[in-house]
Amino acid sequence: MIEELLQHNRNFVETQGFRKFETSKYPDKKIAIVTCMDTRLVELLPAALGLRNGDVKMIKNAGGTITNPFDSTMRSLLVAVYELGVNEIMIIGHTGCGVQGMNASKMLGLMRSRGVSDEHIGLMRHCGIDLDSWLHGFDRTDDAVRETVDLVKNHPLMPADVRVGGYIIDTLTGELSVVCREQ
Repeated sequence: MIEELLQHNRNFVETQGFRKFETSKYPDKKIAIVTCMDTRLVELLPAALGLRNGDVKMIKNAGGTITNPFDSTMRSLLVAVYELGVNEIMIIGHTGCGVQGMNASKMLGLMRSRGVSDEHIGLMRHCGIDLDSWLHGFDRTDDAVRETVDLVKNHPLMPADVRVGGYIIDTLTGELSVVCREQ
C-alpha cells in the first residue's frame, strides 16, 4: 500500500497537483482545531465547517483530547498561538469515538499478542509511566471535550485573550453541537 501512495505522490508532483493547495504557514482564519484522528473526519470535518487548505491549524490525535498539560498537542497549540497568530481554539470530539470506553488492560493484552514483552511493559512502569492511565479512554465524549477545553483555557502558558470552545461533530451528518464556548 505504501508503494501505491508513493507512486501517487510522484504523479501528483509531476502534474503540479500541489498548485491548488499553495498557502502560507499562517492560518487565514487564525483558528486551531484539536480533533480526533478518526478516518471519518478526514474530509467530513473540513467540509462541514467550510474549511479550505490554509484556513486553520488542524491537530489530530486519538480521541481529540489533551490528557497532559505538557503533551505534544498542548505544545502545538502554544506554537500556533505564539508563532502563527492563532487567537481561537476549537476542541472537536465526535460521535462513535473509538477512544470512548477504551480499556488499558485490553490494550496491554493486544500489545502482548503482537509481541511486546512483559519486560518492556514493566520497563515503562519502572520509568514512571502509568500505563493504566495513559492507555485509558474516556466514558463520555462531552466530558472529555469539557476537560480538554478547561485544560487549554486554564493552561499557565495560554494567554487569557485566546477563545476556546468545545464541540462534538456527528460522524454521519457533520452537524456540530456546542458543548461549551466563550461568548
